[in-house]
Parts: sequence; structure tokens; C-alpha cells
Amino acid sequence: MKYENASNDDVKRAQTPHNLFISGLFMFDLLMTPAILALRIGMIGLLIPLMFSGALIAYIYVRSKKTTTWFVDMHWKLAFTRAKLLLTGYAVTAALIFLAWLLSLAMKDPHMGNIIWTALTRIALMPTLILVMITAVLEFSGSALAVKREVPDKLATLFPAPAA
Repeated sequence: MKYENASNDDVKRAQTPHNLFISGLFMFDLLMTPAILALRIGMIGLLIPLMFSGALIAYIYVRSKKTTTWFVDMHWKLAFTRAKLLLTGYAVTAALIFLAWLLSLAMKDPHMGNIIWTALTRIALMPTLILVMITAVLEFSGSALAVKREVPDKLATLFPAPAA
């Protein structure tokens, strides 16, 4: 839906949640996670980028509940909707890591358990990495929507624009 009542200031403020989320994706998920794996901090080290990303998503959630102008609010809601996709990736990864842990415990040979653990935890990170890429593309498109003064029709239907 095209929203012609958005000022230039509204467009800049509507881009903020998308830019913030994209920055968080690159800083916490794409840079910090491989760095932690390379530093061999261990699987507990993966909680560090998860906590930072979770804090950012929590901020986006809290801000999406705040009421300012309709156009800006819709873009905060859109950013949080996409953040929920990333949270799904985290949940799938957590479940796969849990399964990898159970399988590694079931091995009689401790060396084989270590090999299984290492291989499966690397595979378990894939759902999150895939959803990081998907949400990055979606958020870049969300930023472009803000520049074009558009709001997705689904959001506009759920939260109708105020009368001009």
C-alpha cells in the first residue's frame, strides 16, 4: 500500500528498524558466530551472539509496540515480523544442537562422540545461517519499501491507516 502522507523525516525513521536489524544480522550472526567458532571458545560461546541478537530483537519488539506515526510504526512491526523468522531459525538450531548432544552422549567411543558432536553442531548452525540470509534480503527490501513510502498490504489490512 502506498502511503503518500509520509514525510521525508518519516521515511528516515521508517528505515531505522530495517537498518538496525540488518546491522545486527551482520555484526552478531555473520561476524561474531564464525569468530567464536574460530577462537574455539566452545558451544557455550555461541550464546554470546545469541544474547546480543536476542537483545536487539527484544528492543525491536518493544519499539514496535510504541505508537508514533502510522507509517513508522508499520515498519517497526514489519521488522519484528522478520525477526520472528530469525527466532524460528534459532529454535531449530537449538533443537538440532540438543539432538547432536544426545547422539554424542550415546556413542560408546568418546572419540566418536566428539566427532559426531563436532559434525552435527556445524550442521545444526545451518538453519540459523540460512534464515540470517533470508531475513537480510527481506530487511533490505523493507528499507526499500520505506523509501518508496509503501507498507505491505498484509500489515495495512491488519492495522488500517488513519484517515487523512
